[in-house]
Amino acid sequence: MTDLNTSHLSAPQDQSMTQHNKKKVVIFSQIYPEFEEKLRQEFDVVKINPKLGDVNQQIREAVQDAHGMIGAGRLLGEAQLETAQHLEIISTVTVGYDNYDVDYLKSRQIQLAHTPHVLTETTADTAFALLMSAARRIPELDKWTRAGQWQRTVASAQFGMDVHGKTLGIIGLGHIGAAIARRGYYGFNMNIVYHGRREKLETAQQFQAQYLSLEELLKQSDFVVVAVDLNAQTKHLLGSAEFALMKSSAVLVNISRGAVIDEAALIEALQSQQIFAAGLDVFEKEPLQESPLFALDNVVVTPHIGSGTEATRYAMNKLAYENLVLVLNGKPAKYVVK
Repeated sequence: MTDLNTSHLSAPQDQSMTQHNKKKVVIFSQIYPEFEEKLRQEFDVVKINPKLGDVNQQIREAVQDAHGMIGAGRLLGEAQLETAQHLEIISTVTVGYDNYDVDYLKSRQIQLAHTPHVLTETTADTAFALLMSAARRIPELDKWTRAGQWQRTVASAQFGMDVHGKTLGIIGLGHIGAAIARRGYYGFNMNIVYHGRREKLETAQQFQAQYLSLEELLKQSDFVVVAVDLNAQTKHLLGSAEFALMKSSAVLVNISRGAVIDEAALIEALQSQQIFAAGLDVFEKEPLQESPLFALDNVVVTPHIGSGTEATRYAMNKLAYENLVLVLNGKPAKYVVK
């Protein structure tokens, strides 16, 4: 009998799979080497390299046949992802997701996974560090002391503000906001007030926290900590009108997203001493390399380091890796943006 070649009759292969039958993953920022190596063992991995030119163009080319993406710090929406034919998931190594066009991803049925909870306590630590540093003028007095200005017993010119027993106003009583409230209530005997889209009675009961309108919170608080997501409703939530409501002795802390605050209005409020001080970990433009803020002694600035400890960043990378692998293996991610 004639040996017929029937290979042309076999079912067509998924063109998005490699010759080794592995799904493709695009790494679009630095992740911990341990998890990059694990991904390379299980998937066909392509890593975006800014040194090779236009990052957006690299992404557009890489995602054409990709099934998953992992990273942080890139704007991802239709302009970058319209060429994607098989993309199932983007796993961001962040809790915030304002860099992603969530509506577009939903329209394409692309899951967006993120890393909440693992950074809650570390970010709350940062918020309180900024609060206390600004209230007690730590960076300013550190510089003053190093400059040889300490020539006699310090007087009122070097005094700061008490923290214990004061009113702490939290805008956004989510996981991070609640962790900040816990530090204030149990650690510093502070009176807790809060504002958000809705009351959170069960959480608030832990700290005997009172729900207030934004206007009343700003009027009553000695310390205001911003811990909300950035979206259309919260962009420039605090501006000139809001700063005018605050006490002249008030300290403002922002560990959420820079654009929640009108930065130009805040600079004016600090320059005119309309409020006492601010502690800022986030800014409208990042990385921030030039700003009138740098000339002000009554502001403490840090480089978006809220979750920046080795243990927490490792946990974030691990969770992002797990979210990605779960979905690519047909299972639900641990945390998906709804």
